Amino acid sequence: MTCCWYEGPLAAFDTETTGVDVETDRIVSASVVVQDAPGSRPRVSRWLVNPGVPVPREATAVHGLTEDQLQRNGRWPAPVMYEIAEELAEHAARGRPLVVMNAPFDLTLLDRELRRHRASSLERWFEATPLRVLDPRVLDKHLDRYRKGRRTLTDLCAHYEVTLADAHDAAADALAALEVVRALGRRFSTRLERLSPAELHTLQTGWHAAQARGLQAWFARSGTEEVVDPSWPLRPELPAAA
Repeated sequence: MTCCWYEGPLAAFDTETTGVDVETDRIVSASVVVQDAPGSRPRVSRWLVNPGVPVPREATAVHGLTEDQLQRNGRWPAPVMYEIAEELAEHAARGRPLVVMNAPFDLTLLDRELRRHRASSLERWFEATPLRVLDPRVLDKHLDRYRKGRRTLTDLCAHYEVTLADAHDAAADALAALEVVRALGRRFSTRLERLSPAELHTLQTGWHAAQARGLQAWFARSGTEEVVDPSWPLRPELPAAA
């Protein structure tokens, strides 16, 4: 029997995209990685998507996937989004927590793709069994809030001594985020081991909102007009234009 959730089965999800706007950009690749115990061989599901829209050079520079590659080798979005949502729902039903680095980005993108191509939503897939998300970015910012420096996945991997073999490959990023959560759990075991993934999911909702308020205040002081959404792990759908 495992002593606590961070030594047990975990799944992780990551995407690569055409850009950083969750409302308009598209998923071009995605991966779900499952690991039953620390050190065990991960099981990897991968999807390559032809988004049906132009892929900016800036996006290709990040993940290496060109518009031509995706048109030749990618699948249409509708069946892919169904398969991803189905797999995430299956992990939830099996009680596996889902690790998602910066969850409001990837999960909101998936939700918008489901709405766009399936006339569905991510929440519909989790009506029977709720999603339990572990977001290493939120956890790290709460548990080690006074540490200086950036907190990208690359930064967290360096801090928690996790190998990131191929950054901006969806499978590599998902596995690295999963390993960061395990390392983070061990480092802060006295604060985390008595909390269930369900309790942590609820707590992260509040922690992320507080972090967003702090960042919004910092933007205000620096004269930046950027708006920080406090919603976690999924941003609400924007109201339709009148």
